[in-house]
Amino acid sequence: MNQTAQTARTARSGGRNARRAARAAALPDHLRAVRPGQEGGSLKLLSQSDMEKIHAAALEALERIGLADAPESGIAYLTAAGCTLGADGRIRFPRTLVEDTIAKANRSVTLFSRDGRMDLELSGTRVHYGTAGAAVHMVDAEGRNYRDSTVQDLHDAARICDQLDNIHFVQRPMVCRDIADNREMDLNTIYAACSGTTKHVGTSFTDPSYVRDALEMLHMIAGGEDKWRERPFVSNSNCFVVPPMKFATESCQVMEECIKGGMPVLLLSAGMAGATAPSTIAGAIVQATAECLAGLVYVNAVKPGAPAIFGTWPFGLDLRTGAMSVGSGEQALLSAGCAQMHHFYDLPGGAAAGASDAKLPDMQAGWEQMCSNVMAGLSGLNMIYEAAGMHSSLLGFCHESLILADDIIGQALRCVRGIEVTEETLAVDQIAEVCLGGSGHYLGTGQTLGRMQVDYVYPSLGDRTSPKEWAERDKPDLVAKAVARKERILSERAVARFDAETDAAIRARFNIHLPA
Repeated sequence: MNQTAQTARTARSGGRNARRAARAAALPDHLRAVRPGQEGGSLKLLSQSDMEKIHAAALEALERIGLADAPESGIAYLTAAGCTLGADGRIRFPRTLVEDTIAKANRSVTLFSRDGRMDLELSGTRVHYGTAGAAVHMVDAEGRNYRDSTVQDLHDAARICDQLDNIHFVQRPMVCRDIADNREMDLNTIYAACSGTTKHVGTSFTDPSYVRDALEMLHMIAGGEDKWRERPFVSNSNCFVVPPMKFATESCQVMEECIKGGMPVLLLSAGMAGATAPSTIAGAIVQATAECLAGLVYVNAVKPGAPAIFGTWPFGLDLRTGAMSVGSGEQALLSAGCAQMHHFYDLPGGAAAGASDAKLPDMQAGWEQMCSNVMAGLSGLNMIYEAAGMHSSLLGFCHESLILADDIIGQALRCVRGIEVTEETLAVDQIAEVCLGGSGHYLGTGQTLGRMQVDYVYPSLGDRTSPKEWAERDKPDLVAKAVARKERILSERAVARFDAETDAAIRARFNIHLPA
């Protein structure tokens, strides 16, 4: 190679290395291209008239049909608030009561992180992505098989989430199937998640009597009940209804205990369109809205203004087989439509998006995860649950897919951010500078270099090399790269681990299954 060619290659390499270094440099949060809580809401599938019709239908359903199977405590709370108990045992909700509750309900909920670095403000069209679910299997991406999920898998998932910029919260994505006792499973779920991440954690309880023990553990982690109540860093994901239009008796009792304990509550209505909810998208949204409005009245009857998330989670169904179809276009429409109803009421809300029916992190998983994640974000959904790692129609969770989803959500968030139109971004002066006696291109200009991180999102694992460079790098496999990153994360001690004294105290009080 002659000296000129060598010099040119070195210069090109140096420029490329400089650009890579610039991309790798950490930016302050306010200068990042994407970040938690970006404003969405540009996608509006429902007109104002559509939303008013859905609202009117939900009110009619609550007043005419009502909900069955409320616990005795719930009946007392709801009838004291103004509901009626019919001879058929169903609680009915007068329109004025529902509308008055909407008017005085909490307009903003803050879901706190344990260290204060990623508190989530749920209001307006602020968008946040995270995990959720109750998968019973782990997806082995390398071996292409499934096995039972364990408490160690949950802890590892939390540790991975803690290192992913675009995962904003960690709601329990899987069940610890290696713990047979339900009380111990619930308590170990909290321990495994909270010792793996300082981001906000969501969890469920199988029995109301377990809530007191869980709160005791959380007080120990927080450093006292007063500190816990000041910044509750765990919320209760509560399936308070069994669609269609029935209360889940024990879950309602759990909800009451969580509210009293200062824990935010996700009011989760998870009907399946065509099975436990109407098959039409509009009808499924009506039922979910009615059920969550009933939950909102319930929460405010227990404690006015208690932090609650309007969790309309209708799921799609493949009507040919009766199987769930969480990766479908219909699912994306359901969640985006629900987001608009949250905005109609001006209530903090959440729904499911980003899950896949695919069994492995493959092309099907990619298109399904991106479709609903983008639509949910564009709709301005406050909490996008199950956005990462979920496979096989919520039956399987995959660590590698969780890592790959960080790239997917990064691109989705860039879509949510949209297009800024300002004098600077219109760039007429820059066009003139380049075209009138300039270089004739924008590569390397001050404006391009100055905005390369502010405007653009670069994938961590996605491959944008040329075919030649890809071949020179031994044709790296995307899943193998995710496996390698997983192993790097899990090879280091968790940043979120408890201090030795707190950990010892928790282990002395509770039967913790994770090794010390």
